[in-house]
Amino acid sequence: MIDFELTDEQRLLVETTRAFVEREMMPHEATLESTGCTPPELAASLKQKSMALGLYACNMPENVGGGGLDAVSVTLVEKELGRTSLALAECAHRPLNILAACEGEQVSAFLEPAMRGEKRDCIAMTEPGAGSDLRGMACRAVRDGDDWVIDGTKHFISQAEVSDFCVLFAATGDEDSARGGRKRISAFLVDFDDPGVEVLPGYRNVSHRGYPNNILRFDGTRIPGWRIMGGEGDGFRLVNEWLGPTRLTVAATCVARAERAFDIALRYAAEREQFGQKIGRFQGVSFPLADMAMEIRLANLMLLETAWKIDRGTVTPGDCAMAKLYCSEMLARVSDQCIQTIGGMGVMDDLPLERIWRDARIERIWDGTSEIQRHIISRELLRPLGS
Repeated sequence: MIDFELTDEQRLLVETTRAFVEREMMPHEATLESTGCTPPELAASLKQKSMALGLYACNMPENVGGGGLDAVSVTLVEKELGRTSLALAECAHRPLNILAACEGEQVSAFLEPAMRGEKRDCIAMTEPGAGSDLRGMACRAVRDGDDWVIDGTKHFISQAEVSDFCVLFAATGDEDSARGGRKRISAFLVDFDDPGVEVLPGYRNVSHRGYPNNILRFDGTRIPGWRIMGGEGDGFRLVNEWLGPTRLTVAATCVARAERAFDIALRYAAEREQFGQKIGRFQGVSFPLADMAMEIRLANLMLLETAWKIDRGTVTPGDCAMAKLYCSEMLARVSDQCIQTIGGMGVMDDLPLERIWRDARIERIWDGTSEIQRHIISRELLRPLGS
């Protein structure tokens, strides 16, 4: 059976989140854009309000104190939050779902404080010399008695300067494979108060003002053995099991921003007059509107079908890759065409279109570039055929 109807609970969730975004976040967008930062008191207030509404940690399982929402419902929340600036949406930060893999001492030291909003997490994967190629990372963790000693550098680490710890991925040795030797990758919980950890400023970014990226340096950072997540060499399993579906967050925010941009362009086309008639009557404007509406509809269907597959336990990496790829590239096309529809005012900061257009650029790069997504999809298609 195919049923596209939202439940009463899901409709209430969408209405609640949308009202929160429009009332508490959108009024601060202009300030964020002009200053490039989110005032700490505003960030704290938004976090507390999101917790009161049950939005914070809604993505986490109930058995660890989270909201226990199904993937479709979480995707609906992410989409509504995605209508505003990412830096503002992140004030209603959801703990990384990989933290649900915490065991033993990790639970009280990292998972529980994150669930209570007392500590904030971030992911540390990318390196200056290893972006898409995780096996090429140079950051290493070496066993020394009961401890691990970490050396290396990470960059493009989102929100590190406002976080308390990271889930760090590092090489812990080498192993043989069918294609020759390769590095074993493991995941660690590293507190930013640990000796030898530096959180440094990152780079100026054209996309997502107020959403910092940072450089992390680890110089002989010694952490206790219980801080490793899963087993040694278990990093890729954790990535695939816990982080793969988070590509839907990127897809959801892309769809949300495309819808917001389209609504602005559609109203403009219906109201603006040139040559004695509304510009929406000209095919040069109306046909692109039709194309954009179709692209957004397709993106929504792909997004929600992928979330539905997660709930059914049938999702594949290719499904998540398709959603992330199509939705991010769709946003680039739609945001550009919306500016073309409006003309010169589209690139002025009086409207949010120029911000949506700028912010769209990074979506095709982070959480796996478009090329990586195509690699995942094509590999999934060809492997069953022995190729």
